[in-house]
Amino acid sequence: MLNALPEKVFDWAIGIVSVLLVGLTLYTAYFGVFPDGLQRSAHLLLVMALVYFAALRTLVRADGLSGLSATLQKLWILVVLAAGIIATGHHIVNFDAINDRWGEITDYEIIFAVILVIALFDACRRTIGWPIVILAAIFIAYGLLGAYLPDGLAHRGYSLKRVTAQLYLGGGGIFGTPLGVSATFVTGVVVLGALLEKTGAGQVLMDFATGLTGRMRGGPAKAAVVGSSLMGMISGTAVANVLTTGPISIPLMRKSGYRKEAAGAIEAVASTGGQLMPPVMGAAAFIMAEFTATSYLTIAKAAFLPAVIFYAVLLAMVHFEAVKRNIPLLRDADSTTDWASIVKRSYLLAPLPVFVSMLLNGYSIMLSSFWAVTASVIVSFFSRSSAQTPRRMVETAVTAANAVIPVALACAAAGCIIGIITLTGVGLKFSTLVVLLSGGQLPLALVLTMLTCLILGMGLPTAAAYILVATLVAPALVDLGVGLLAAHLFVLYSAMLSSITPPVALAAYAAASISQGNPLKIAVLACQFGMGAFAVPYFFVYDPALLGIDVTWVQVVISFITAIAGGVSASVAMMGVFAYRLSIIERLGFALAAVLFLSSDWWFDALAFLLTGALIYWNLRKGELHETTKTEIGSEPIKTTSKGETQ
Repeated sequence: MLNALPEKVFDWAIGIVSVLLVGLTLYTAYFGVFPDGLQRSAHLLLVMALVYFAALRTLVRADGLSGLSATLQKLWILVVLAAGIIATGHHIVNFDAINDRWGEITDYEIIFAVILVIALFDACRRTIGWPIVILAAIFIAYGLLGAYLPDGLAHRGYSLKRVTAQLYLGGGGIFGTPLGVSATFVTGVVVLGALLEKTGAGQVLMDFATGLTGRMRGGPAKAAVVGSSLMGMISGTAVANVLTTGPISIPLMRKSGYRKEAAGAIEAVASTGGQLMPPVMGAAAFIMAEFTATSYLTIAKAAFLPAVIFYAVLLAMVHFEAVKRNIPLLRDADSTTDWASIVKRSYLLAPLPVFVSMLLNGYSIMLSSFWAVTASVIVSFFSRSSAQTPRRMVETAVTAANAVIPVALACAAAGCIIGIITLTGVGLKFSTLVVLLSGGQLPLALVLTMLTCLILGMGLPTAAAYILVATLVAPALVDLGVGLLAAHLFVLYSAMLSSITPPVALAAYAAASISQGNPLKIAVLACQFGMGAFAVPYFFVYDPALLGIDVTWVQVVISFITAIAGGVSASVAMMGVFAYRLSIIERLGFALAAVLFLSSDWWFDALAFLLTGALIYWNLRKGELHETTKTEIGSEPIKTTSKGETQ
């Protein structure tokens, strides 16, 4: 019967539901959010409807798919779609009755809870894969069977009724804070990002980045870094950044002489860091605001300098890679930048200052995003090519909805995990274990925490990974004396880096699809280029002045300079080249300087500056002597291949 329906029917259904999802968010952003149970239930209902309408469209579109297998697939999709609608719709229709019972669950609601979990898990595995499903299932199993585990892990035991009440009706379950953030803050900002992309603002940013770096050594790679940092203000997700900027930057890098794996790795790292770039950070930043009871503006301010350090160190790594590989400057006509065109189209970026200025003036994220969206629609009509006609608005709504789906489902599934953690108290046990294994030593605890975040974050969107590690391991850092905001930013950075960490490196796999390189090699190289990203969290934990909290501007400037110097020193040691190749002794010297810069003691900083200064002088002097020697013996000039490799 479904095969008789034309594909356009499902396109129309997806368009209508996408408009409803976006419309609900913008309506409540302006007029006020509905009660939690209504807002979050409606949000999840619309998201699940989109997932299964898309699944049905795929089945109908598939040529030659028929028989029992196809029939069973369609039947299953219809069943889980109905289950999801009924289970979430029950929250909406019977909202008052549920509130009057104060969390007391009925027998039929236990059934609703079970079928909602099944439908949610099925939607998650279709959209974001199995890892989050497996993790959530393990935690639910722990809630039901944990009483039978050995001492130290066991809890007092909870019945199916108690567990389902926590997941289905409790404020800490599926409809908890993470889904609430998705239903309010995240969707509004994602709509803004989709509009900026559709109107061409994203291309303006990339053109600006390319023009800024096109005449530098390794210019295309530096354009990828700058462009991805700017695009991070729009999309806020690693994979989306790769797929947006990668098709432009990766071919340019390949053309200039970068290896295909190196080109993919640079793009993967640059795109991953975009989630940390204010003013529009990734979804995890909004969730952090709720978890830490801190304003988003405070988090954006605290994240700004670490994000700048991250990209400064990455630029250094890219530059030293270009020096190491002898990648030539691009001086041909193709590198000419049409600055007049960029300036002419810069009005498309007007929504960004609208968003930032409203945040600075104390308006909510939702209202700020509403007026930024409004501004984007208005300026789009300044040009016929970007004008948001009704058809284009529907397309934008579909694009935004597609970006919201994985975040919303990850938040709902993570809600299952948080619900069980809250119910059983296993989070406290996990934090205690980290403290015990580290012996109360902060350096070891930080390393253990980062490793835990990398493992737990494998294959998960950053938002879901952050929710998990913020609940499990961030309290351990707080117990060891790390500030609340520094602890949560540390685990956010660490969870984010799972996007480039083997064996499951989502950003690396996305980059591999464009560069045609080996995904595992790209992930390994991404970890090398992203060395600064691994180091930055340690810098601001040991020197909180980088977060700008309760310090003078002089302290901030000094901390910022020493962090940049430490990151660049580590980059030099990692790449083995400055102006010329380094000896083993020189590499060890730069590595030692990087460690010294990590300290907040100005004596160590002064020593590090003296050491790096001496090493730089020696490297330059050694290179000059080498060039002089070659000239004196009459050696031939170094020949360069078309790919910039020395012969």
